[in-house]
Amino acid sequence: MLVLPSELTHLQARACLQMLVQGLRAQTGPAVVVDASALQHFDSAALAVLLEFRRESLALGKHFSIRGLSPRLADLASLYGISELLPAA
Repeated sequence: MLVLPSELTHLQARACLQMLVQGLRAQTGPAVVVDASALQHFDSAALAVLLEFRRESLALGKHFSIRGLSPRLADLASLYGISELLPAA
């Protein structure tokens, strides 16, 4: 399982995505789960990171899901019409 940091804004987005992709390459199973339960401070860049990471996961043939998505981030995903792209684990 890969874990998001407590803060994920535009300032941390690139580094966070790189960390997730590096962790993805170390995953041996058919699925990858991102734990978002620690995420407290975020902006829409968090959704961009999750969507790009989803794309990377699917490109490697891995099922992607998220655990612990906060209601606020889920609401933001719904507002943008992308909540179905971020399935719960």
